[in-house]
Amino acid sequence: MLVNGARLQPDPSGGLFWPAERTLIVSDLHFEKGSAFAARGRGMVPPFDTMKTLTRLEQLVRTYRPARLISLGDSFHDQDAVNRLTVDECHRIRQLTNAVDTIWIEGNHDPHPPENLGGQVMAELDLGALQFRHIPTAGPARGEVAGHLHPKARISRKGRSVGGMCFVTDGIRLIMPAFGAYTGGLSVWDPAFRPMFRHRFHAWICFRKQVYPVPSSRLAEPGGAMQGRTIAPADATALSD
Repeated sequence: MLVNGARLQPDPSGGLFWPAERTLIVSDLHFEKGSAFAARGRGMVPPFDTMKTLTRLEQLVRTYRPARLISLGDSFHDQDAVNRLTVDECHRIRQLTNAVDTIWIEGNHDPHPPENLGGQVMAELDLGALQFRHIPTAGPARGEVAGHLHPKARISRKGRSVGGMCFVTDGIRLIMPAFGAYTGGLSVWDPAFRPMFRHRFHAWICFRKQVYPVPSSRLAEPGGAMQGRTIAPADATALSD
């Protein structure tokens, strides 16, 4: 994947590695979303999302061995999330920030990420050809890498439909998928994406073991003729020619 000349490696987990800068990027971890839901009487999901998200993040760090980790905002679901973390979870986050130069980008859910877990807090970061921020800007933004919108996409083939979270890029900018366990997603055809992608783009759809680039011309639109029987995300054969 090329974004503004930078060669990036998308991971099926929703993480992104920039080999030239030894930098790992994730977005929208939303630590403690489960406990936030429970506090509001919406405890229909078990409150283990932070543990699951942390485990996946630790695995990514072991795989890519980055020198730098950038979390693109909404790392914590709300300002009180740090107080709901367990002692073990706090310890694991500190181990991570001690091992890797970590940058917490401010998000709309966490405009002031906690500073007692290690790492640096920044509103935005310019690094080489890329600019990292949480909320994507409307209109042209060369080299922008952002999160916030939790993109997902679907494709149909031979009456079957398959899809999942995705990276969205036109080669000039990139919107990251959400990495958190309970984050959900927003279709790339939602009007929220139009200010960023007015013309053609690619959705790099994440499956268990691979990430598939699909041009926007082949993506299923909500309510369109490409709706079909849903198959397991692990079965990516629908994407093969």
